[in-house]
Amino acid sequence: MVKVKICGIRREKDIEIVNKYQPDYIGFVFARSKRQVDAYIASVLGEKLMPNIKKIGVFVNEDIKRLKEIVLKAKLDIVQLHGDEDSKYIEKLRGINVWKAVNISSKEDRDKLKNYEVSGFIVDSIDGANRGGNGRVFDWKLLKEYESNIKKPIIVAGGLNIDNVNECIKTLNPFCVDVSSGVETDGFKDEEKIKKFILKVRNFK
Repeated sequence: MVKVKICGIRREKDIEIVNKYQPDYIGFVFARSKRQVDAYIASVLGEKLMPNIKKIGVFVNEDIKRLKEIVLKAKLDIVQLHGDEDSKYIEKLRGINVWKAVNISSKEDRDKLKNYEVSGFIVDSIDGANRGGNGRVFDWKLLKEYESNIKKPIIVAGGLNIDNVNECIKTLNPFCVDVSSGVETDGFKDEEKIKKFILKVRNFK
């Protein structure tokens, strides 16, 4: 079964919603963003999270020392790297579960998936200077033609919502689907949209 990640968690209400509908992962954004939280907020919210839901921290070109401090304070299960982090940077995170984001807009972009030794890949769209979280879908066919070459779990992000997530699963059969703005209303997590999104994924055949 395809797993679900709800990213951009930042309120106690968000935690109440995810505890109710049980995605597999939630994401705390530590990079500059309208959804940004700090280590203290993430740790407080994380204490209220059901223990079976894993916590992921989203970072962009973060200082290694600070990243490790946040991992410990917020008790993160996985770090998600959305910047220019190279193999040397990732090597310094040995012992930490890492997902690397790769923005896909061309065949050349997908070749970057061979450059990292990580436990999973976030594949996302690109929108100028934005490092994901832009609510845009990339051309899934670019990845489908290449999926047999990918040896790590693929987590699909970028513009997913209740109307297109089943088509994404049908096309790519990913390990996980990652949603943020697609389950929001007026910039905040919407319980009904989260419920429908998770049910769509769970009931996909």
